[in-house]
Amino acid sequence: VTRFFGFDLALVEAMLFPFDFFYPMKTRRLGDTDLELSVIGLGTWAMGGGDWGMGWGDQDERDSIAAVHEALECGINWIDGAHAYGFGVAETSVGKAVKEWSGGEVIVATKCGVLPGEDNKPRRHISRDTIREEVEGSLKRLQVEVIDLYQIHWPEPPENVEEGWEAVLELKQEGKIRWGGVCNFWKDDLDRAEALGHVSSAQPMYSLLARQIEEELLPWCGEKGTGVLVYSPMHSGLLTGKVSREWYAGLPANDWRKHKTDHPVVQYLQTEEKFDHYLAFQEELRAIA
Repeated sequence: VTRFFGFDLALVEAMLFPFDFFYPMKTRRLGDTDLELSVIGLGTWAMGGGDWGMGWGDQDERDSIAAVHEALECGINWIDGAHAYGFGVAETSVGKAVKEWSGGEVIVATKCGVLPGEDNKPRRHISRDTIREEVEGSLKRLQVEVIDLYQIHWPEPPENVEEGWEAVLELKQEGKIRWGGVCNFWKDDLDRAEALGHVSSAQPMYSLLARQIEEELLPWCGEKGTGVLVYSPMHSGLLTGKVSREWYAGLPANDWRKHKTDHPVVQYLQTEEKFDHYLAFQEELRAIA
């Protein structure tokens, strides 16, 4: 039976029993903060466009704004960004989208510590002065008076970890940010930061293809009461089941996944050996997911 008194049953069900009525988005408290985050957040890496060395191809600002609104309508309540994503491009789109949003509260997170280098390529660098300069730019682009969660993007250079974390703690004390956290920090980096003041959040990569954080980082966060956010849970597309040689060949030249790199966190399918290994894994995965 597909119709009831002449009405399409699927339409009637959608009208009377909306999905979010029976399956509302779950939320969880982030560590020691007062941030009640939806279990799924919206990442904005791709919204930075393709002209900064780690982009995902060209991006239309209107599409970015529409994506933010769609996510909010689906029950997502927090947006994860970074100055690095197009060096302000993604933050500008997020700021406009949130400004236009007439629904509930939106929790805005962003990151510091990646600066434009030669040919607009990303250069990882944290210091007290650069972080202070970055936060002022982020506040303006996001069109907010305070940033809900501000994270150091990378612990580089290593000798500046303490100086960088002290700067974040100062920004919290001054009321420019509500909570401070870190991204891509390992246990030793976290120990150094925690010695100066509590790290409220840690954001590592985590997926079926990248489970290293289970060994030390997750236990450390559990012990210290540090909230965990993870990025690339679908491993930048590799766990979507859509990857093929034809798909990969069709990626634009300014998509970072086409670049060769030795960095373990931002590697993709740059060698034939890796591609063969991945495709075999994908076929095995289809049997269970």
